[in-house]
Order: sequence, then structure tokens, then C-alpha cells
Amino acid sequence: MAMKSRAASSFVMFDVVYADGTRSSNRKVAASALGGLDGDEPARGIIEAQDREIAAASGRPRSHVKSIVRSPVRPPPDETADRKAKGGKR
Repeated sequence: MAMKSRAASSFVMFDVVYADGTRSSNRKVAASALGGLDGDEPARGIIEAQDREIAAASGRPRSHVKSIVRSPVRPPPDETADRKAKGGKR
């Protein structure tokens, strides 16, 4: 069995919905910051800190974070190509 690469498991992706209704997909949060008793709750603070940095650089503040959920995991590209070749569903 092949080992997972560290690059694939070093980050967790999140979809963020803001109070104004806008959405930001696939926001990266270090996997080492998550887990334990708090679960995914530390991701909110990390994403809000990222938003403050982006707002400072761009001069356009983001709305407050309404909700955060993990992004759906997609199969690796080679599995998708195999299914297409066999005529299966995606």
C-alpha cells in the first residue's frame, strides 16, 4: 500500500459563507491546528485572521463569517480518469 503524501494531508479545505451572503471556497487551514476537543472550531479564528490580512493588503474589508464547513473531498484525478474510461459515473 502506498503512503499518502504529506502535501495531501497537511491542509484541510473549508468553504466559508459570510454574513452578506458571499461565499469563499477551498480556504486552507493547517491540519495541525485542527482536531482535539475543539474539532474544527479553530478554523474560524484562522480564517478570520487570514481575512484581516487580506483586507489590510487590499483595503476592502470582508463581512463577518457566518458559517464554516469542510469542503467536499474529491477523488484523485487518476481515479476520475479511470471511471470515465470505463463509462462509469463521476
